[in-house]
Amino acid sequence: MPASDSNSRSLSGKVALVTGAAKRLGRAIALHLAREGADVVVHFHHSAPQAQEVATQITNLGRRSISVPADLAKKSDIDKLFANTNKEFGRLDILINNASNFLHADFASITEEIWDAALNVNLKAPFFCSQAAAPLLKINNGVIINLSDVAGFLGWTGYIPHSVSKAGVSMLTRVLAKALAPEIRVNAIAPGTITMPGDPPDLAADFIKRAPLQRTGTTEDVTAAISFLINSPFITGEVLVLDGGRTL
Repeated sequence: MPASDSNSRSLSGKVALVTGAAKRLGRAIALHLAREGADVVVHFHHSAPQAQEVATQITNLGRRSISVPADLAKKSDIDKLFANTNKEFGRLDILINNASNFLHADFASITEEIWDAALNVNLKAPFFCSQAAAPLLKINNGVIINLSDVAGFLGWTGYIPHSVSKAGVSMLTRVLAKALAPEIRVNAIAPGTITMPGDPPDLAADFIKRAPLQRTGTTEDVTAAISFLINSPFITGEVLVLDGGRTL
């Protein structure tokens, strides 16, 4: 589908829900989808003022938006999130499972609480969000895009629960693509290090040394990939690695 064909890429009339949309990458994704024409549900957990700011920016773009709190570690909160979405918009076309944590712990200091926190938010939540969204998404042949991570391929010893949870997201993407076909397509994006204005320069130094393209990713790299997957009706079950060649 030609990128220059703006009509084919328009999300006008569509409704998207982005988890973890109050800050950083989730915020960028939510605003990008609004600029593409979608109405957007801005999910947040603790960041109410930031989420409301994102929702306000979206309405200023001429789109509809609400910010909705939910603890994604609790299925009951997830069910309420999608019930509120249905009540407000009456449809859902795009689910972006973006919310994630990134918990550092060396092998000897990993606790049961760290394991539970990583798996609950990074892996269990995308499944139950997808399950709750499926009845709405099926109506209009919707799309699910999960945010995985190159940690799920490389395995970082300082982030063992995180790495395992993100490897699980890649497999979850494949099995959901089979379970929800043909009505719903499910794909994932596995970014490398994504930096944003204000991030400390040393955050990316190790990644840059190891990546053939010798740079970190940007939010624009991720949002372009999301638009590509939304507008690719013959792609499902794929994990698109955005890492400047880091996993090579």
